[in-house]
Amino acid sequence: MPASTVTILNTGAEMPTLGLGTWKSAPGAVEHAVEHALKVGYKHIDTATAYENENEVGLGIQESGVPRESFFLTTKLNNPDHLKVEEALEYSLKQLGTTYLDLWLMHWPAPMTKDGKADKSINWIDTWKEMEKVYKAHPEKVRAIGVSNISVKFLDELLKEATVIPAVNQIERHPSCLQDDVLEASAKHGIVVTAYSPLGSDNSPLHDNEIVARIAKKYNVTPANILISFQANTPNVNVLAKSVTKSRIEANKTIVDLTTEEIDELRAIDKAHHFRVCAPQWTGWGSLGFSEYDA
Repeated sequence: MPASTVTILNTGAEMPTLGLGTWKSAPGAVEHAVEHALKVGYKHIDTATAYENENEVGLGIQESGVPRESFFLTTKLNNPDHLKVEEALEYSLKQLGTTYLDLWLMHWPAPMTKDGKADKSINWIDTWKEMEKVYKAHPEKVRAIGVSNISVKFLDELLKEATVIPAVNQIERHPSCLQDDVLEASAKHGIVVTAYSPLGSDNSPLHDNEIVARIAKKYNVTPANILISFQANTPNVNVLAKSVTKSRIEANKTIVDLTTEEIDELRAIDKAHHFRVCAPQWTGWGSLGFSEYDA
């Protein structure tokens, strides 16, 4: 089956399969990365208030000259902003220099104080209800809402009370962190999955993995291309590729149609070497329902 170029959200909107991620991108570099990505044909830019680069992303968008309506833009509600949802949205719109978001995500189901501690006086589901209110009241500002870093347990809890089904669940996903249970639960409810850290982040062992290297050699592409393609070849999944280097931004656009056997080989890596780049415990909220930490 050929790799997809778009995924269809439950709103009916098309979300590009490949997007430029901006997490961990160095200050001063994001602006030019976004500008270049849009100029060479990227149709999705992903950022977050927590990345502290929305302003730079906005400058890159402006400098690219690419019309706003021709690409998809995602940002995220920051963990300390669970009690000021509408104010947080206005802040992001201003920083990005845009009048609307194609997608607005709750970054983590983990309300936090400004000094980075878990704020257990706040129920994250109440935050979702506030996001629903803003979405319903201001469709001209937010075209879709969704979640990020949501386990099956937390998704089940949310869907018991949600009046708007999330359009997207953005999670860490690569051959050493498949999260098949999250994919299955999301697909069951018509929720698209966005894969972040598809390369396993910086200095990942996946870059030197024998299986990844062999498949890359077969197609005369880089290991990064194979890891990105792995996501694009998975139904109901789109992917964020992060780089601030012009040549890599361009190279990452090459998506390979992998065979079923190659996909199975890549999937097998998780059994031999499982890891996460961004474990949920950093939030102070424990496992957040992810099964590998509750075993």
